Amino acid sequence: MSIKTKEAALPLRRKPRREQRDETFEKLLVAARSLFVSRGYKASTLEQISAFAGLTKGAVYFHFGAKEAVLLELFRRAEKDVIQPVVVILLREELSPAERLIRFTRVHGEMGVTRREDLLLLILMSIEFAGQSGPIGEYVKRLYSILYAPLEYLISQGQASGQIRRDVPSTELASVIVSMHDGAFLEWYRRGGELDGRYLVEAVLSVLLHGL
Repeated sequence: MSIKTKEAALPLRRKPRREQRDETFEKLLVAARSLFVSRGYKASTLEQISAFAGLTKGAVYFHFGAKEAVLLELFRRAEKDVIQPVVVILLREELSPAERLIRFTRVHGEMGVTRREDLLLLILMSIEFAGQSGPIGEYVKRLYSILYAPLEYLISQGQASGQIRRDVPSTELASVIVSMHDGAFLEWYRRGGELDGRYLVEAVLSVLLHGL
């Protein structure tokens, strides 16, 4: 018997159970995120999530128990991978307020390529659950407050040093920065390949810095 024949006769190694569970968990999260972004949270069902992932509905129940738990896990990951990295930038005291805003905008612009659906999920869920209570609505508000706090602090520093206009309160200026960021990203998403992401980021920075 040739070596190739012997190899073909060997049974395929089964993945360890823990590895299989982890893969299933990730497949469900990827499927849910795609559906929540394309259809919205309320219009997506557990059956659709499991079917999109190529799994049974029982797999969703086993790992999460409910649709709400799926979205909350996606929020936890987005907080770690999308929100916290830019908060670190906004709090870098050795940089001027303008330098921190520039880095904040450019890093999120890069994430528009590398973590596109994570950003879209945060923005779209903030719209779908605006003004609503409950675990999801509260989590969305908390995620955005994590951004607002360092932005308002940065603006206050810039106002104290004369680098940023003082005729508008820091709270409102921070909201304008976030709305420009979210709005530009949604426009990029809507228009697909019509816009160059790099130029869009620079356009946001130009308007933002001259306006401040």
